Amino acid sequence: MYDYIMLKYGDLILKGKNQHIFRRNINNQIAHKLYGFDIDIIFQHDLVFIQLNHEDPDQIIEKLDYISGLSSYSKVKACDFDLETIAKHALDIINEEINEQTTFKIETKRADKRIPLTSLEISNKLSKLILRQANLLKVDVHHPEKTLYVEVRTDKTYIYLDKIPGLGGFPTSIGGRALLMLSGGIDSPVAGYLAMNTGLEIECIHFESTPLTPIESVQKVIDLTKKLSKYSSGSKIKLHLVPFREIHELLLKEVEEPYLITIMRRMMYRIAEKIAKANNDKVIISGDSIGQVASQTIESLIAVQAPISTLIIRPLSTYDKSHIIKIARKINTLEISNKPFSDCCTVYVPKNPVIKPSIQRSELIESALDYDSLLKDAVKNTRSMMIKDRENYNIIDKGFTVGEILDENFNDQ
Repeated sequence: MYDYIMLKYGDLILKGKNQHIFRRNINNQIAHKLYGFDIDIIFQHDLVFIQLNHEDPDQIIEKLDYISGLSSYSKVKACDFDLETIAKHALDIINEEINEQTTFKIETKRADKRIPLTSLEISNKLSKLILRQANLLKVDVHHPEKTLYVEVRTDKTYIYLDKIPGLGGFPTSIGGRALLMLSGGIDSPVAGYLAMNTGLEIECIHFESTPLTPIESVQKVIDLTKKLSKYSSGSKIKLHLVPFREIHELLLKEVEEPYLITIMRRMMYRIAEKIAKANNDKVIISGDSIGQVASQTIESLIAVQAPISTLIIRPLSTYDKSHIIKIARKINTLEISNKPFSDCCTVYVPKNPVIKPSIQRSELIESALDYDSLLKDAVKNTRSMMIKDRENYNIIDKGFTVGEILDENFNDQ
């Protein structure tokens, strides 16, 4: 039925003379994601053609859904320019893809100016040939439910029905490196996905308090990282697991309850900044959404980021929960995030957290804490795992703490 999948790049016009850098990055990702398929990839200036060689186009499209920077892709039939032949192939596609009454139009793009007919003339002639045999179609040139595209190029004529939307955005890793604060909740994986879609290559950091918190909470984070790795340029993401138990216990014992989350997050940001600098991550990504909970008011966000100078990006800052959940469902992280295992930010939630914490009060509370050595130990003892899309990682039933499990079952990377 189909000869090619035709890929169109996202809107790179704003990149001017740097367009070739973005195209090269996307092309490399296409080759990586489609490794193992019996296909030929033909890169042109403005398009990419994947010659199917009898491969299932839907399986290939499933892989393309993880590549940022692609505007759309279409399953395409190619032939020489001949109206009767084009109409025949168009009918084959229509009969394959359409099984109920619908409206349609034909949209022709004539790039080969040697053809004596205009684009509109080609569309009109094809409509007459097709409508004679396509009983389910009714012409609607203004608001059609289906569009048959005919692109007349100098090498071949390409015929396809509709365009499958790609992720858009810009290719992952083109915008630099970032460190994602990854909890086991719904928001932070979505923030990571949106960051990658803007061109950032991410690593993840998670603060674990095993055995104060269950090992299943860490398994959730590993599983979420694996889901996100499908969108990364190399189909892998490094996950940094920070041992936070001793700091956690100190804060539970010494910090007044309303300020517990504020001080805890300030400690996390201090550690995250050190990990980011050590790994050449230029920014920190957070899943905060303004006003969603008490710890995400403007005053709270200002107070928790005050101890560090690294730029913090919050992709979800203006999103509501329903929008976040919609994206989480799309990227298949929602079910994992909803598993009932708490991390250190949720296992001991204060009943009345301060809504508008002050920097001065936070600093006063911290001045009574002996935490410097604990922060240094947490950074020093951080374990790192390279989570790959095509590998499985199961730490359940292998121990009660991350340290003992990784020492016995995984090599730090």
